[in-house]
Amino acid sequence: MGHLDSPVATDGQILINVSATALSRVSKFRSMGMHYSSQVNFPIVAGIDGVGTMEDGSRVYFVLPTAPYGSLAEQTIVNEKLTVRLPDDIDDATAAAIANPAMSSWAALVFRAGFQSGQTVLINGATGASGSLAVQIAKGLGAKKIIVTGRNELKLQALEAEEAIAFDMTADNGQKTFEDALVPLIAEGVDVVLDYLWGDSAFAIMSVLAKTNTDRATRFVSIGTSSGQESIQLPSSILRSSTIELVGSGDKSVSKADMLTAVKGVFEMAAEGKLKIATAEFALEQIEKAWSAPLMPRPVVKVK
Repeated sequence: MGHLDSPVATDGQILINVSATALSRVSKFRSMGMHYSSQVNFPIVAGIDGVGTMEDGSRVYFVLPTAPYGSLAEQTIVNEKLTVRLPDDIDDATAAAIANPAMSSWAALVFRAGFQSGQTVLINGATGASGSLAVQIAKGLGAKKIIVTGRNELKLQALEAEEAIAFDMTADNGQKTFEDALVPLIAEGVDVVLDYLWGDSAFAIMSVLAKTNTDRATRFVSIGTSSGQESIQLPSSILRSSTIELVGSGDKSVSKADMLTAVKGVFEMAAEGKLKIATAEFALEQIEKAWSAPLMPRPVVKVK
């Protein structure tokens, strides 16, 4: 194990007294060097974002602390441009927990899909933290209709969506059953697909979009691979014979400035009571327990 001196602010960097940080999937994987965006030399302090106070006492959300420092510590340093002031009506734990999963949905909708109020949104994988927040965000931004799909029917029914389709790709004829259920809904028109799963379910949605006679363009945004399937066999004909516009949303396709704009929008919506996330709080001394805790409710480490 290496030793790190206490962080010291330098030109362009500010010192943050950390109060809370959430353990998201991307935070843990980046800390272990297992995420596609990982660019770290060990040893490092884990944690890619959090909430804390600046030297003047202002509460801020911060992201991407300056290596080797991270957010799972009492203090860290970060580029001042990578901070967002917190509204008074949002607490530290909620801000830390909601920033990453909600920001991914907001950025995908606004900056990658060009979402407009009154459009129809299909969210594939809506029962996870990011997917369930995407439902709330799409609703808050004025979606006319929200369709949710996923593997857990009870969780889907608990979401505030107009239509819900549960699927089981491992069952006999599971893909055909899913596609048959999608046809009448997609025939009515879908403007945006937010996909958190990829794999067979994503292929099924694109197949139905291609088979359905509609002149309505559909922006299909790939955000994650929670299905565990990193690749699919996607015939060229699906894209050539449809109005699907296939794009990705993530660390390299959305600028840091747009990501922070998304975070600001998320915080404002949460402060108005339109966004909610369940949290499970841990002390910093309980980091081992927090690290292995389920991602829902979102584990939040309270540093102070």
